[in-house]
Amino acid sequence: MNGSSIKHVYKEIFKSYDNPSLEKHIEKIIELDTFLPYSSTFFCITNTQNLTFEYISKNMPACLGLDKKVLESKGMRYLWSRMHPNDLEEWLQALNELMDFTLKNTKVEDRKRMSYTWNYRLKNSNNDYVNIVQNTTPLGFDSDFKPIIGLAHYTVLSPEIKLQVCATAKLLNEKNEYETIYFNNCSQKLLSEGISNRERDIVRLLVLNYSSKQIGDKLSISPNTVDTHRRNILKKLNISSTGELIGMLKMNENFI
Repeated sequence: MNGSSIKHVYKEIFKSYDNPSLEKHIEKIIELDTFLPYSSTFFCITNTQNLTFEYISKNMPACLGLDKKVLESKGMRYLWSRMHPNDLEEWLQALNELMDFTLKNTKVEDRKRMSYTWNYRLKNSNNDYVNIVQNTTPLGFDSDFKPIIGLAHYTVLSPEIKLQVCATAKLLNEKNEYETIYFNNCSQKLLSEGISNRERDIVRLLVLNYSSKQIGDKLSISPNTVDTHRRNILKKLNISSTGELIGMLKMNENFI
């Protein structure tokens, strides 16, 4: 798939009809960047309508070794050109289905409380492919309330970690706990077909060492219901203990 094809598919996914202004919001985020420590993550303000980066944080060159000015001037097309060719089609499929789910299955008023995650491999300045896990929170919407301006966080992981291309949508509930409402593993259907979104939330909290009671409190269900879900998860995955489950999931974090 060449750059022209990517542009066409991507713009079709994010097709919109107006150009909202968020200068003040973005200005505050840029001010915050000054105080953030260097780490293996960086963030950008993305504009999927213009295929540009409104802002790129100071950590990007430290994480990838890329020229910040080049990324600012060439925008998303330049980023796409550095993606692993084997990930492009699956990544676009994941993004398309994620946007389609958002428009068809989420309430307009809930879209400001969504968080989206997907991943791909990207070539750094040494021409080595590294794993990128991107988490994007919508900041601005078009007239159809489709997200077009986003705060995107990029986590850079070692290329030795084998990740399938996945896409996840989470909704921030009334208890300020994210609940998985969509999951798609475009590379492999290991957990995406058998495990429900509720079970996926329980797995995610188990990995964080929460007890059944704590999980029940967060998800507004009883500890007994949590335990029933835990038994069902073990049965579905044909494993014998929660410890084995947590070990497997810590090695494959993109499944949750």
